[in-house]
Amino acid sequence: MKTTKLLPLIALVFLVGCDHMTHTEQNVLGGAALGAIGGAAIGAAVGHHGAGVGALIGAGVGAVGGYIYDQSVYDDYDYYY
Repeated sequence: MKTTKLLPLIALVFLVGCDHMTHTEQNVLGGAALGAIGGAAIGAAVGHHGAGVGALIGAGVGAVGGYIYDQSVYDDYDYYY
């Protein structure tokens, strides 16, 4: 019962949290979040150091990947966002 009330609140916080961010900040944060999820899954499956270390490594790699993606996509435009 408590989780059914908590999940929409968490979703709302994540959606509103990206409201006043630039495209670069959104892409870096999205990359870090996806990297952390993937890293945690791989870390839990491999099991040497656990899901926490995998999430930290994945978040770092995802943030760098999100920044590289942002620069490659928005470098071609002459105007600012």
